[in-house]
Amino acid sequence: MGVGNAVFRAWYYFRIGYGTYLTFLVAGANLLVSVYYLAIRNIPALQLVFESFTVFTITILSIGVPLAVFIGWVHLKRSPAWRTELDIGAEANPYNYRLPPGYWMEVFAPLYLELLTLVSRLAEREGALTEEEKAKTRELQEKLMTLVAGGLVGTPRRAP
Repeated sequence: MGVGNAVFRAWYYFRIGYGTYLTFLVAGANLLVSVYYLAIRNIPALQLVFESFTVFTITILSIGVPLAVFIGWVHLKRSPAWRTELDIGAEANPYNYRLPPGYWMEVFAPLYLELLTLVSRLAEREGALTEEEKAKTRELQEKLMTLVAGGLVGTPRRAP
């Protein structure tokens, strides 16, 4: 792994850790403290309902957590927003046009290539392939060889 790659990995890990965890915790604590000490403590009617910061926190968390879970469920299951996010991720993902490292590149694609080659030979020997089928088979073999060599197939929507 090069220095540039290590820097981008560190940047990505930082953004996930900071944006997902640290900011979330600090923002949640900030919201609870700000609302309680700036709003509730200055409104006598609300002080009767929330007599302490602990009562306020327990109440807000008991309502807020299930509400956030429900909103997250709606986001993933019922809104077009999640599908749009996945579409953008698919457009930006270079592995949609090349093989991911690991068993796909090391085992499955070479296996498919070998099986295609063997079946093609058998079918050709038997005279069972038309010229069109032979051309399709050669095209698939070339694409598989490109993938096994680490190349791209298809037309990425975004340059890798």
